[in-house]
Amino acid sequence: MNKNSTYCLIMAGGVGSRFWPLSTENNPKQFLDILGSGKSLIQLTFDRFNQVIPEKNIFILTNSNYKNKVIEQLGVAQNQVLCEPQRKNTAPCLAYATAKIHKKDPNALILVSPSDHLILNEKQFFEDINTGISKAKASDDIVTFGIKPTRPDTGYGYIEFDAPDNVISNTCKVKQFREKPNLETAKTFIKQGNFYWNSGMFVWKSNTVIKSFQKYSNELYQIFFANDLHYNTENEMQFLDNAFQQCPDISIDYALLEKEPNISVVLSSFDWSDLGTWGSLQNLLEKDDNNNTKNNGNTYFFNSTNCLVKAESDKTILIDGLEGYIVIDTKDRLMILSAENEQELKAYLKKIN
Repeated sequence: MNKNSTYCLIMAGGVGSRFWPLSTENNPKQFLDILGSGKSLIQLTFDRFNQVIPEKNIFILTNSNYKNKVIEQLGVAQNQVLCEPQRKNTAPCLAYATAKIHKKDPNALILVSPSDHLILNEKQFFEDINTGISKAKASDDIVTFGIKPTRPDTGYGYIEFDAPDNVISNTCKVKQFREKPNLETAKTFIKQGNFYWNSGMFVWKSNTVIKSFQKYSNELYQIFFANDLHYNTENEMQFLDNAFQQCPDISIDYALLEKEPNISVVLSSFDWSDLGTWGSLQNLLEKDDNNNTKNNGNTYFFNSTNCLVKAESDKTILIDGLEGYIVIDTKDRLMILSAENEQELKAYLKKIN
């Protein structure tokens, strides 16, 4: 399998509600410069994978509402932007993209990645990615990438793996995927040692994952793989409209990964964050002596600790007497949220929208 048969699917269809009010449905977080680097998260992701995969083989999976935004930020061709006509979670869109690429190239090896994760130590990242690609090429396994946990985090899913006494390589068999745990369960996972965070990145041969869909998610197989005549033709969008109306709303984890026995995990050691919440961003940014974080030189803290303040403008902001708060100021929205209630943000937004 040569490099020209290696592809990347960047998933960029989410609305990023946990980064409200900066991230909105019209302009979600993957299109924002959350880190202050001068590039959006999706631009950073695209540039990273373009170092190991030909640019023409990088496809972006997104919602049809974001097609123009993707092209504007990445400068890719229109046929590299694969649009789901409606949001039906990750399994249907990955089935569609895999089927479309497989029709074009039956020898395809496909790397799947979210668009909005932070990767540091890129040298190690590429080493681990190449390990996963080699494993997927040489076997009929779906290969995932696990991240060694640094704390008992309740915001991540976990991968439990077989840890033999003599680990020859950094690739192990997956025993099972575990949902986001409570704190006590997360502490148990860390103590056991054979649990890594689930990065949400995978690599698979298209042939391998097609067989898995056929066996464990036959409904999606029948919709997207059994009839492949419409891919890469002028009838594709009409076909997709009908397909997405028929298919269930289901994640790739539930549809395949929790059922498929042939899954390996690369025990990765690059620095990683899924940037899922404001709290996860705060962990990465520079802090003052009282553990406060700000992006604005005109923000002043008094009698305050463990706070994150982010403002879009250079307005002067004074914070007094707050402990553990997230303050986000935009042109037309202001959020003052207790950090301990950050997991409730989605529920709050449902009540005010």
